[in-house]
Amino acid sequence: MSLAIYGHLFSSYTQKVLMALYENGTPFEFRTLGQDEAENVGEWLKRWPIAKFPLLVDGDRTVVETSIIIEYLQLTHPGPVKLLPTDPMKALDVRFLDRFFDLHVMNMMQIAVNGALTGDPVKRKEGHDESIAKLERAYAWLESELAGRTWATGDDFTMADCAAAPSLFYADWVHRIPETYPTLRAYRTRLLARPSFARCVDDARQYRPLFPLGAPDRD
Repeated sequence: MSLAIYGHLFSSYTQKVLMALYENGTPFEFRTLGQDEAENVGEWLKRWPIAKFPLLVDGDRTVVETSIIIEYLQLTHPGPVKLLPTDPMKALDVRFLDRFFDLHVMNMMQIAVNGALTGDPVKRKEGHDESIAKLERAYAWLESELAGRTWATGDDFTMADCAAAPSLFYADWVHRIPETYPTLRAYRTRLLARPSFARCVDDARQYRPLFPLGAPDRD
């Protein structure tokens, strides 16, 4: 059985794993989760009743959580792009920034999305305001942290960049990165130009009307 990914093309966390697969040209089957995909949804929930995606299936093995999936792929289906360094300390730096982008950018962006999804104008505003405040702190830290680097941890593209791309892509829709953070803005631009992420963005373009805050007419 070939590799299979259960997820959705508009999902930021799905895109994170897809980038890892595209970077190394790893063959896989994509199984969309949606209202019209009852068979895929049923199999997904059978394998992972926690109901979070993406989910990777490799033969008889099920792997969940994006960072774990990417590390698993490097161990079992390695390619030319090493997304986690061999050196333990460098690998620790990658894991830290991977966590930072997931927890302090992606999840903070999601607060605004969740508020909008309630349909309650008060909760929508509260969620948006909270997202802006927390994203602003993250942006300020990243502006300093990324100074002098091409990618998240240096010259090499890693798992941290796979986390950063969808995080900053959607976060910028919620709270646009200010002009006062030129390093971070330039980093986001480089991520958008990376072929693996450009493919994710293009493949998900049809779903932009689903963004509850309204997708901007850019990117």
